[in-house]
Amino acid sequence: MPYREKTAWLSLIAMAVAFGPYFAIVEASSHSRPSGASLRQLGLFAVAAVVQMAILGLGHLYLNRGSPGEARTPLDERDITIMRRSISFAYYVLIGGMILVGCVMPFNSSGWTIVNAALAMIVLAEVAHYGVVVMSYRRQA
Repeated sequence: MPYREKTAWLSLIAMAVAFGPYFAIVEASSHSRPSGASLRQLGLFAVAAVVQMAILGLGHLYLNRGSPGEARTPLDERDITIMRRSISFAYYVLIGGMILVGCVMPFNSSGWTIVNAALAMIVLAEVAHYGVVVMSYRRQA
């Protein structure tokens, strides 16, 4: 498995572990609380972000230690093509989500609902980005 595919899998796993529970807790508690300012929710987001960064940091250390030469290999044409395709796809996902969050949701939602929807769109765009990377490497394997 190529190094860049491993890092894409690592990023997908980190997002699933960090933001899966975050969005589940937010959705479960959104029906019982008003959508006003909440330090609890901000703290929950901070925990999710720290968990993601810890998983990514430790994972990259592990991958770099296991194959230091492969980690330093420069991008070839295939890697550049895969990155361009994945970033383009993720961009469209992000723009579609931000149009929804910024142009549609303000008419029927407010507060943390919009913040969490924007965060969900960012996470979804990242999942799309790394998902296309993984699928591209798998298709070529």
